[in-house]
Amino acid sequence: MKAVILAGGGGTRLWPLSTGEKPKQFQKLVSNRTMLEETINRLDFLSPSDIYLAINANHYRLVRQLCPQIPKQNIIIEPALRDTAPCIGLATAIIAKRHPEEVMSIIYADHLIKNKGEFQEKLKIAEKLAQRDETINIIEVEATEPNTNYGYVKIGEEVEKIDDTVIYQLGAFKEKPDLTTAKKFLKSGNYLWNTGIYVWKAKSLMQYYKNLQPSMYKKLMEIQEDYDSQTQDATLSAIYPDFQKISLDYAIMEKIDPKNVRILKAKLGWSDIGTWEAIWEELPKNNRKNITRGKVNMLDCSGSLVYGDTGKKVCIIGLDDIIVVDTDEGLLITRKDQSQRIKDAQENRLE
Repeated sequence: MKAVILAGGGGTRLWPLSTGEKPKQFQKLVSNRTMLEETINRLDFLSPSDIYLAINANHYRLVRQLCPQIPKQNIIIEPALRDTAPCIGLATAIIAKRHPEEVMSIIYADHLIKNKGEFQEKLKIAEKLAQRDETINIIEVEATEPNTNYGYVKIGEEVEKIDDTVIYQLGAFKEKPDLTTAKKFLKSGNYLWNTGIYVWKAKSLMQYYKNLQPSMYKKLMEIQEDYDSQTQDATLSAIYPDFQKISLDYAIMEKIDPKNVRILKAKLGWSDIGTWEAIWEELPKNNRKNITRGKVNMLDCSGSLVYGDTGKKVCIIGLDDIIVVDTDEGLLITRKDQSQRIKDAQENRLE
């Protein structure tokens, strides 16, 4: 198996710690290792030569510093940010050229997965399915709350059971719902959160690009032809920025016959930790349910997260359920349940 780690995101919802220069996948949010390093460690059943990194050109030097064990030729540099369909298409085209019969997986560098053993087990089962049936396989988790920040998948009929893992046919993909719809999904018990963890044969996915996105496929084949040659970078830079900016789900997954997609339900301890509130929910807390980092003193406070990253002392008194993040980039102060609005504030949508 070849694993492709998507590490080109911007992480704007975790400002001011996560910035364009150093987004959340390069931050130590949940341990003393960066999220990218945690992700690579989670794939320790693979050789470093089997791991690919898809990154933004601005982060190349940082990636080389953090991940010297990953071969240089396995670092895929996007000349422009065009969303997941072009990015995953590019990685798939490269792997299909180098390893025509290979199974590959798609992993996000900035997601939290607590259950490493379960994660590896489900990847290996999905690999078997991809090799045997050439199906598109997705590893999903149970929805535990009506979260409107996640995409969902509807479970179809049970297909088989492998090593106590029930394999389902896909019912349907559902994009991020409104709150009322998310509550209905949760109540029904028939919907899972879409983690974005995919496993397929590289050549199988390229066939879907050919059938469902012929224009994109043609350009990917032009890039593939020149890849690993002296003109690789010039061809990539000339073609890639012109791709339509579109997600894999919209471009490919929602158009595939559900009969060709398998769902593996897993207990991963998964979160995309896309907001400060999500980080507060996932990390260990003290007896007042507070999380702190840096020189922080709190008096009569509970249910809060306070990060001091500047070396200055931070003192919070008599406040509950707040987020305070102080870095050289800026200062964030928000109610915990409003932390998802950071992106709006960054785009000057303040009232």
